[in-house]
Amino acid sequence: MFEKFTAAARAVVRGAAEQADRTGSGTVGEPELLLALLERTDSPAAAVLTALGVRERRESVAQALAEVRRRGGVSTADAVALAGMGIDVDAIVARVEEAHGAGALAAGGTAGRRRMRPPFTVEAKGVLQRALRSAAGRGDRHIGDEHLLLALATRPGPAAAVLADHGVTYDAVVRLLDEPRGRRAG
Repeated sequence: MFEKFTAAARAVVRGAAEQADRTGSGTVGEPELLLALLERTDSPAAAVLTALGVRERRESVAQALAEVRRRGGVSTADAVALAGMGIDVDAIVARVEEAHGAGALAAGGTAGRRRMRPPFTVEAKGVLQRALRSAAGRGDRHIGDEHLLLALATRPGPAAAVLADHGVTYDAVVRLLDEPRGRRAG
């Protein structure tokens, strides 16, 4: 599948592995893919993220992703919904961290193990598969970083939740990606 990736998409995958090393997550997941996308400067996904004002708020996105990771994958929206049912996710996380140490829920089960490359989570592999389907569905021959962005925004998960909290939806991404195509066709 990687032979179909553009240079920009390959850079995102490499960048996600570097993000996993930097954050100490031990695995490449949706958060690492999103952070790597935010590092791109001259690509279709970078143009979309800039147009939506997200690249300028990279630090806010990184903090939101770190919070989701700390809560063991529970998004802010899910935490709010659970609070409505009387479940205080932050209190639960605090208790777990008291008993097992800071970041106990964030550990991907590979902490302390050194690998040449961090492994991809099931969710990250799903993003790559959805990116392939997205490219095929859009009639594109190669998988670009824009397809990775579409894949992250498609299905509920930590990246989609943080993107939505920052005003990025699947529909907004599609609209901005299709805008240049429409101008060229007309």
